[in-house]
Amino acid sequence: MSKKKKKISFFSSIYVKIATVFVLLLLIFVEIVGALFIRDLERTTINNYETAMNEQVESLAANLRTSLMNNDEDTEGIKSRIRDFTKNNVLEVRVINNKGIVLATTNASDQDEVGKKDGSNSLNDLTTKRQYVESSTNRRVYVNVQPIYSTNGDSVIGAVYVKSDLEGQYEQVRQTAFIFVMASLVAMVICLIIAIVVARQITKPIDEMQQQAQRIAKGDYSDKVKVYGKDELGQLGETFNELSERVAEAQEASESERHRLDSVLSHMTDGVLATDRRGRIIIINEMAQLMLNIASEQAMGKSILDVLDLQDEFSLRSLLEVPSEVMIDVDDYDGTVTRLKADFSLIHHESGFIGGVVCVLHDVTEQEKNEQERRDFVSNVSHELRTPLTSMRSYLEALNDGAWKDPEVAPEFLRVTQEETERMIRMISDLLSLSRIDSNRSQLQPELVNLNEMMRYILDRFDMVIQSDQLPYHIVREFTNRSIWVEVDNDKMMQVFDNILNNALKYSPDGGTITVRLQETHQNVIVSISDEGLGIPKKDLNKIFDRFYRVDKARSRAMGGTGLGLAIAKEVVQQHGGRIWVESEEGKGSTFFVLLPYESIEDEEDLW
Repeated sequence: MSKKKKKISFFSSIYVKIATVFVLLLLIFVEIVGALFIRDLERTTINNYETAMNEQVESLAANLRTSLMNNDEDTEGIKSRIRDFTKNNVLEVRVINNKGIVLATTNASDQDEVGKKDGSNSLNDLTTKRQYVESSTNRRVYVNVQPIYSTNGDSVIGAVYVKSDLEGQYEQVRQTAFIFVMASLVAMVICLIIAIVVARQITKPIDEMQQQAQRIAKGDYSDKVKVYGKDELGQLGETFNELSERVAEAQEASESERHRLDSVLSHMTDGVLATDRRGRIIIINEMAQLMLNIASEQAMGKSILDVLDLQDEFSLRSLLEVPSEVMIDVDDYDGTVTRLKADFSLIHHESGFIGGVVCVLHDVTEQEKNEQERRDFVSNVSHELRTPLTSMRSYLEALNDGAWKDPEVAPEFLRVTQEETERMIRMISDLLSLSRIDSNRSQLQPELVNLNEMMRYILDRFDMVIQSDQLPYHIVREFTNRSIWVEVDNDKMMQVFDNILNNALKYSPDGGTITVRLQETHQNVIVSISDEGLGIPKKDLNKIFDRFYRVDKARSRAMGGTGLGLAIAKEVVQQHGGRIWVESEEGKGSTFFVLLPYESIEDEEDLW
């Protein structure tokens, strides 16, 4: 519980201290106003002097008009008027006519210029009014050049140049400023002493509390604020110490909860997003970032509808009213699509107020893919088995109805029945092979094999079949002369190449050339088998290695294919750490590539 507030004496009250500070601030304010006043006084004094001097010069110019309009130019009258004008700090008066001839001057040292052309640069502009500092005396002067107009004012008949002492005006301002500065210095010294004493008492505990606050901000709660008195600052220090203890306890509890929450979110296999009451994301874990292909900086503060790309289908309110889960498709960088199931729930405060939304993302891509593959597999197996069984049933029914008595028909029916039975046996054998591969029960038995010799052996067998059956095919070998030794399962790899070559023969109805190339790279060996057959449509290239997939289903069944050969070839090649792919152009043939890992052996004697 907080302590009862104690009574504070008048003189130790912080209000008295603050009042004293305000008095000092007021004094400083007066000094500042005084400084501004001195500056304004200087400006006003100089402006008034210049204004008065301009008026006097204009009056002098008007008085000199009559003397200059005389044909003889009354020089004596001019001298008399300018002599009377040399008062009030006027240093020099000079009069020139419209031809630039100096008629009179009050400067004794310049009397020899009377009657000559004026050479002063200051008389070039007949409307000059300016201040400058004389280099000879280092004093500021004010120069006014006033034109003298004729009576009707349509022409200039001369000009009067007046130079007056401006330094005297500045001197008066300086004397006033000096008095004010001396008084201000005395006041500043007194205020400084008082401010130091008062500020020390006020700021010392505040500085300590500030330092303690900085330590608390850094997570250090060990120190305490020293209490210097029983005034408001003292009570503030005691309260600050109590607050520090409570903050330490709350921070420890908060950190513990935060670490637990971070640990849970980081190790979750599902993506989690949390929003504020306006639907803006405030929490997103690493799994959600990976699922949505988005960085934390890009997601934070954005609407959850925008991040999940649901803004066209739902509003925030309607999203929470959806009874079942929401399915989201996310395009990956490699062009594949990830399917996510999103479950939403509200964040309720103890008061019942809705503080936000939590969204949990489940990756169901593989699950749906497996379900689809299972459905496709059951459908394909049923379809593939149904066709030969239907055919066999038809022939057997015919035989049962008496066709076995016909010596011409019965053998043909029995031959077809036998072929369909053998095709079903091959299909079941292939299915068992795939099943063993999928369950990792099909173990490789690798051995070091000369790939050149293995390919020659396979191709020699096909050459014999082509010659014996008089097939219109020609096999071309393009092998490297270097012996290539690879570690493979000989039987399984021969099955792969037999399958590809059989397809090349089956799907090249008009014959042609089958080219087999064997090349090596730095770390791989590539076997390519090209034919000149029908080719594969572009839309089927990505599916050609799927189980039971056929480009031409009717033709494949007529040739006894099971639709599993290329799928088995792909699994076997991948078991060897390699890759298989196809390049094809419809109507121009296909090329199958088999890439296997390969380490060059420099000395073949090391094999034995």
